[in-house]
Amino acid sequence: MSENFNAKAFLRTVTSSPGVYRMYDKGDVVIYVGKAKDLKKRLSSYFRSNLPNVKTQALVSHIANIDVTVTHSETDALILENDYIKQYMPKYNVLLRDDKSYPYILLSGHRHPRLAYHRGAKREKGQYFGPYPNGGAVRESLHLMQKIFPIRQCEDVYYKVRSRPCLQYQIGRCSGPCVGKISDEDYAEQVKLASLFLKGRDQQVMGELVAKMDHASQELEFEKAALFRDQIAALRRVTEQQEVSNQSGDMDVIGVHFASGIACFHLLFVRNGKIFGSRSYYPDVPADTPLSEVLRAFVMQFYLNTDSQRTMPAEIILSQAFEEMAEFENAVSQALGKKVAIKTNVRSDRASFLRIADTNATNAVVSRLSHKNTVEQRFVLLEEAMEYSGTIARMECFDISHTMGESTVASCVVFNREGPNKQDYRRYNIEGITPGDDYAAMKQAISRRFDKLTSSAKVPDILFIDGGIGQLRIAQKVVDEKFANIDKAPLLVGVAKGEGRKPGLETLIYGESEVAFNLAADSPALHLVQHIRDESHRFAITGHRNKRQKTRNTSTLESISGIGPKRRKALLQYLGGIQEVKGASVAELAKVPGISIEMAQTIHDALRG
Repeated sequence: MSENFNAKAFLRTVTSSPGVYRMYDKGDVVIYVGKAKDLKKRLSSYFRSNLPNVKTQALVSHIANIDVTVTHSETDALILENDYIKQYMPKYNVLLRDDKSYPYILLSGHRHPRLAYHRGAKREKGQYFGPYPNGGAVRESLHLMQKIFPIRQCEDVYYKVRSRPCLQYQIGRCSGPCVGKISDEDYAEQVKLASLFLKGRDQQVMGELVAKMDHASQELEFEKAALFRDQIAALRRVTEQQEVSNQSGDMDVIGVHFASGIACFHLLFVRNGKIFGSRSYYPDVPADTPLSEVLRAFVMQFYLNTDSQRTMPAEIILSQAFEEMAEFENAVSQALGKKVAIKTNVRSDRASFLRIADTNATNAVVSRLSHKNTVEQRFVLLEEAMEYSGTIARMECFDISHTMGESTVASCVVFNREGPNKQDYRRYNIEGITPGDDYAAMKQAISRRFDKLTSSAKVPDILFIDGGIGQLRIAQKVVDEKFANIDKAPLLVGVAKGEGRKPGLETLIYGESEVAFNLAADSPALHLVQHIRDESHRFAITGHRNKRQKTRNTSTLESISGIGPKRRKALLQYLGGIQEVKGASVAELAKVPGISIEMAQTIHDALRG
């Protein structure tokens, strides 16, 4: 506890109401978030003379300030606690970090939103629903949505250039917003209903559709009423199937294993009595945290994360109980508008599912501990092979990827003593160089990586360069300049491919001395170097392909000032395509509706450089 924090004076002012508390260190950083039914009683327990828990002792030793927020009920406190944990990511809380590779359904934020399969970082604006256990589950859901809600699922590139309805409109699977077959207001209503359906609010959607059908009938709009009738029938068929499924078992089954600081939660998504998919989660667990707290934190953060709009089953089966299960059920009902039952003592099929989940959780922890020990052993052997003085705590590797100079991307991947540290990976879009100049690309990437160095910056102990002596010299020159006034610079090592690019024949080159050496093909130290080199290559080529695809999907008209979506669409429709636009004269361009002589000249000059 900080010398400046007076616990006795603080506790005299604390209320006994329910609420949430945030603990800060001397740097005004939130280090712990908790909730309490009685704030005064809970906070007083932290400042007893005989604290039994080592983790609590460490936490209290860093407290410099405490802030409390009073709530109306313990359920409100539970929801607010989860929001604060997600916002502040405190170091002494158990933190669940979802893997970005899980698939989601995206409802985009366009004027006419689209439903789409999404995997990866959430860069596009819109609502994300999921995560789903696998890609097949997402595609099955999208196929189902098309039958109920006529919302577009086409790509933006295809949507922007439509001049007449597509096949999806003809078969009733899209309402044709691209060509004005539906008003913006009516389309927005369908989007709203689809969003509610994905959140699991089937009955609310049904009620709104029935009301719309009745209103249309009263206004004598019988064709419109018939469309709502068909939509209600489709939705009823789906919900009836779900009710039948619930009789056979619609649940999430969670097995847990916690050993040597590693916790694994293995989830079985059981739908219609069958395992629909499964996932393992590994939350970040502070040292000396009891299992009951880990379990409670995982369940709260996993299911109360309203941003991801998870599909909530009727039952959650746990291998162990935790405190506040009743409060959690109330919080879910309040936050998501859906009832859920948590069960721990189960029999028959549910017990069988739970055994599978527990077995998978145990195996996952054993496997991860084995991998952790293997990586640690490889680091030790690499230190010995390179005669490195000290401990290698962090390694980085750079690689360049392009196709004949097009869409050049540089990657920087990071390894620590536990393996790949993906949250520190970085990509650099290389601009302003001669296409295909790998030396200039490497110089720009290294320069940007160490552009703003401070005493607290993360600096690698070893920096690998995927390439030969040329790229290594460029990188070494940049590092010498950037670290001229900083004590410890990274050791640069080039990884040159061997004869025939065969693995095991790589030559390693020190940056400063340019002394080359080799490691045995079966050396675990070389395997570690190969791993980080291959990972940097994979990360670079993935970024390059994405950038190249985006470039090829982008019309050259989009870069011309004054050419918006309407004019672009008019040009393509009137002249018949981008090649015809490029070949048109100024006079021909000026004949397009909305294109003046001056604008035609601008387009003509821009398309010809």
